[in-house]
Amino acid sequence: MVPTCGLLTCQEEPVPLKSISVTLSICEFVAGVSATLNYKNEEKTPLEAFFIFPMDEDSAVYSFEAIVDGKKIVAELQDKMKAHGNYENAISQGHQAFLLEEDKCSRDVFCCNVGNLHPGSNVALILKYVQELPLEADGALRYVLPAILNPRYQLSGWPEDSCLNMKTPIVPLEDLPYTLSLFATISSQNGIQRIQCNCPLSPIEYLGNDKTSAQTSLADGHKFDRDVELLIYYSEVHTPSVAVEMGKPTTEPDCLMGDPCAMVSFYPNIPEAQPPITCGEFVFLMDRSGSMRGPVSKQDKSQLRIEAAKETLILLLKSLPIGCYFNVYGFGSCYEAFFKRSVKYSQRTMEEALRKLKVMNADLGGTEILTPLKNIYSGPSIPGHPLQLFVFTDGEVTDTFSVIKEVKSNSLRHRCFSFGIGEGASTSLIKGIARVSGGASEFITGKERMQSKVLRALKRSLQPVVEDVSLSWNLPPGLSAKMLSPKQTVIFRGQRLIIYGQLSGMMPPAEATGEVCFKYTLQGKSFENKVTFSLQPKSDANLTIHRLAAKSFLQTKDMGFRETPANDKKDVLKVSIECGVISSHTAFIAINKDLNKPVQGPLVRRDIPRPILLCASAVMPFGGAYTKASSSYCPPASRPTRSTSYYSSMSYQQNCYDPHRSTISKSLYSLVFGDNHLVQLISLQKADGSWDLNEGLAMVLGMSLEDILAALPIQNGDSSGWATVLAVLWLHTNGKDMKCEWELLERKAVAWIHIHAGSVMNVLMRAAIAFLKSSVDPAIFVL
Repeated sequence: MVPTCGLLTCQEEPVPLKSISVTLSICEFVAGVSATLNYKNEEKTPLEAFFIFPMDEDSAVYSFEAIVDGKKIVAELQDKMKAHGNYENAISQGHQAFLLEEDKCSRDVFCCNVGNLHPGSNVALILKYVQELPLEADGALRYVLPAILNPRYQLSGWPEDSCLNMKTPIVPLEDLPYTLSLFATISSQNGIQRIQCNCPLSPIEYLGNDKTSAQTSLADGHKFDRDVELLIYYSEVHTPSVAVEMGKPTTEPDCLMGDPCAMVSFYPNIPEAQPPITCGEFVFLMDRSGSMRGPVSKQDKSQLRIEAAKETLILLLKSLPIGCYFNVYGFGSCYEAFFKRSVKYSQRTMEEALRKLKVMNADLGGTEILTPLKNIYSGPSIPGHPLQLFVFTDGEVTDTFSVIKEVKSNSLRHRCFSFGIGEGASTSLIKGIARVSGGASEFITGKERMQSKVLRALKRSLQPVVEDVSLSWNLPPGLSAKMLSPKQTVIFRGQRLIIYGQLSGMMPPAEATGEVCFKYTLQGKSFENKVTFSLQPKSDANLTIHRLAAKSFLQTKDMGFRETPANDKKDVLKVSIECGVISSHTAFIAINKDLNKPVQGPLVRRDIPRPILLCASAVMPFGGAYTKASSSYCPPASRPTRSTSYYSSMSYQQNCYDPHRSTISKSLYSLVFGDNHLVQLISLQKADGSWDLNEGLAMVLGMSLEDILAALPIQNGDSSGWATVLAVLWLHTNGKDMKCEWELLERKAVAWIHIHAGSVMNVLMRAAIAFLKSSVDPAIFVL
């Protein structure tokens, strides 16, 4: 028997995709990417190959071309239905054809079709895109090259024309038959401090003495077991700027591509309000699908997703302000709620929520988020308490546009803060629901702690709303600016703001300048930021700013192939085709009609395999996405509950620890808490911010209860005041590296001390510092 040539899938079928090479160019906070997919048909029959791959949803894909045996064929962007018809016609006539499209149901999944790849033929498919890079809290710019496409949960009766329905072969990582290479160039006029990556890199080469540019590449052997993530630290990232780009002179009048385009970048210095607001309805929607049993990352000793989520919920529940309302939902194939409707936050309701958190596990099947969202939105608003929704998911949802549409239709009554957990979380879902509701999104991968990012978002949600937001242009006579970005209504402290404008009219001489002014009001006080900029547009062959402006517009209007209203679809098609930026309604099509002889006979289909990851394979069928009935409410008593993590036995358990008791078995306490002293201490805090003096606190402090009571400086004084001062000092002494996670609950504790122990606070504070032999500055007790 003659062996089959070339690389094989697990079904021993040859794989026409041989390698993926990526060239990345980052200038300031914009990335330009060129990705090349190299195919070769080593079989004796013509092939049609399909490759499904992830893309960040912020990517503006603007170019697609094929190089067939040395000949370049540039693709045309067309209406999606027209492109599909042209592709099928070309294939049926024996011509080579190439199709690139965004999935109809999710903006972060693409499909590439290679039709009539004849025997021995080599084809390189090149797609290009640009994107803004998000700014992290520590000042890093984050670029992610998605390499993981997790299986997406599907509802029964789901439309069959989604590329996510393709049953692509899945192979172990070590058997993946194609390779990935990446070469990166990074530049900033302010200088580069450092570059970090979650994957091995070649030595970073800095060009010039001023470190304004650098080059690096991905080390050989990347096997698609994680997304490739670069963190770039510049010497300065918070400088406001305006860049003006020259248009395309051959374009028709009134076209976005014909006029100069401006990209405005602001970093509003919004002061932190004191004190933060204490009202609000806080609803936490937690993914409990089977995939949440996987680790947050592939790195050693990574926390399981569900365990990190449960610890995060403990921190959230302890950090909420007294007087607000809250609820917790878990969702999978069905959903459960801790309470029928949101309840007022108190010691009683917090303890009840923590008891229910004990039995929460990743045991609800698939990822059906739409039904619980509708249930949350169906509830009546609580006067004086605006809804703040926190969504936690690994993002394995198929119909992201339907979810985004539901969130958008309720955007006037709430903000949504979304968190993508682990590799392969859907950027379309996570970024989309935050964007349409005026919230913020975060992704937790690698060694990042979910707790830090979520508590930072809670802190943002407790800040007063910025009002009366406006942007004005001061331009020379005869020149006007048309806003291309949606009107900004919500701004957070530390947030970067990017706005696009189309400049129309007569451009002035080279030395002319313009000014843009950003104004807002916070707690009755007016603020403004101004930037003066040159009106001399710069030329860019890739028209980067124009493409990004078009993408910003499309993200506002394009709600998916099925969900976009008719009027918006017309605008989406016009801007997408005029600007050459792909949308859910358009596709790139390239046809090679110059073959000496059209391909004859039936085509053999080849689906490019994807890697199988442990956390996905443990909960998904081997064939990819799976189907279950649509979700519904799950009565908690109707199904067994269990928990295997040590978080399942925290001090709030009725059978483990009563905060009003003064003794507890040391062996039992050790079993309950493990060795996480920070979580131990936080779990003991009461809803009003105080701590009781008991054996649990004594164990965290590493002292006997008798010694702590003996050190109480005021005879017959309130032991809770003494306990709370000691707990706050312990946090600052032993948990300072995680301050961002406990800062809110610590401020609540200090406020309680001022109210309930204000007259003796200084006495307690000095005695506690001496008792704990602490070097902490007493100023921590100042409100």
